[in-house]
Amino acid sequence: MSGNLTVRGLQQYIRSFDHQPEKKNDYFLKLIEEVGELADVLRKDVRLNQTGNIKGTVEEELYDILYYVSALANIYEVDLEQCYELKEALNREKYKKMSN
Repeated sequence: MSGNLTVRGLQQYIRSFDHQPEKKNDYFLKLIEEVGELADVLRKDVRLNQTGNIKGTVEEELYDILYYVSALANIYEVDLEQCYELKEALNREKYKKMSN
């Protein structure tokens, strides 16, 4: 995968080699595990540095979370880019009403 990354492109990339609908509960448990790992590296404030070593960093855990969110979206045939557009429209309307 190269070039400009899109959410849809990431979903397609992940689906091309990791799409196992029968393991949807496993994907969800992995997502929760990765959120816990993110909490740990956030607490320690471990970041990617000039050496480019991503292992055990905030950046690694955020990617892992994005991976499992995308994998779950694929299982449920959810287009995350479409969800973004729909949810942003809903939020704009919601917060417009709150500010009046």
